[in-house]
Amino acid sequence: MSENSLNIMIFGLSITSSWGNGHATTYRSLVKGLWHLGHKVTFLEKDQPWYASNRDMPESGHCRIILYNDFAQIMREMAKEVQKADLVIVGSFVDNGIEVGSWILDLANGITAFYDIDTPVTLAKMAAGDYQYLSPSLIPRYDLYLSFTGGPVLEELEDEYHAKTARQFFCSVDSDLYSPCMISRDYELGYMGTFSPDRQDKLDKLMLTPARSHDQKRFIVAGPQYPEDIQWPANVERVVHIPPGRHSQFYCSQKMTLNITRTDMIKLGHSPSVRMFEAAACCTPVITDYWPGLEMIFEPEKEILVANDSDDVQRYMTEMTAASLEKIAANALAKVIKHHNSTQRAGQLIDYYRQIA
Repeated sequence: MSENSLNIMIFGLSITSSWGNGHATTYRSLVKGLWHLGHKVTFLEKDQPWYASNRDMPESGHCRIILYNDFAQIMREMAKEVQKADLVIVGSFVDNGIEVGSWILDLANGITAFYDIDTPVTLAKMAAGDYQYLSPSLIPRYDLYLSFTGGPVLEELEDEYHAKTARQFFCSVDSDLYSPCMISRDYELGYMGTFSPDRQDKLDKLMLTPARSHDQKRFIVAGPQYPEDIQWPANVERVVHIPPGRHSQFYCSQKMTLNITRTDMIKLGHSPSVRMFEAAACCTPVITDYWPGLEMIFEPEKEILVANDSDDVQRYMTEMTAASLEKIAANALAKVIKHHNSTQRAGQLIDYYRQIA
């Protein structure tokens, strides 16, 4: 390590398994970017059985991974490392997150940060008195609040929750892993996402309804936890889980891919999904529902397509030429490579650190 290199510790939901969560690919991209910039990262993850049985990256060449069952043991064994770290980050949805955060805030000598990959959900939980992994009293103690959601919520975090420094910190994409590939685009439209009740109506409206109207075309939905009683059209292929190593092939096999936003994230806006960046990096056109702040990430009709109902989707399917779709995809690809790649995001984190340290 050079004298400018940082020693960074991250307590996160998961980096070893992408099953049923979007945290793993986000963390993988970030730590790879930090590694490229010459920084040392230790990632600590609670060894949960559902991730252990679906572990698609048990080891990393870009960070040290420590799996633990007993947090009390971690408190004993890692105390000195926490004290020596330049930057210690606690992520959202970490098991016993309040206990973890309190311990780190009492112990750390370096900069501390809370990385909220679920800002709208976090704020909704706290408003309801649910302090699953973060409490209002902890927020002012962190030096930095990294929010997956940008826009007005940053002022809310500082003004109402008294965060010392709240900064926009979107997900990013590993362009080595996500890139265009020359395979046949056999599927008219695809979607990747874990089942969520507040997204299911839109999935039915924006994919299943068009699929029923175009029974000669092929569609695909990938993701776990969908109820068995869902009536999938015969031309919609279901895949429970696709590991990140096959994501590019998944996206590149589609003429267009669909993004559906959680209700809490639509309310606050300014919350781009990692799936949007991943698909764009594969040069696959993205159709998304609308949310405030979308225009600050991708320009509608030039870099992304917006659908309010099934008619919009079917119009894109039947009226958009291949050349038009290719141009939109190419524009989105250029935007992602320039502004949302892993090294760029890692550099942004280091800039935030330098501003505070």
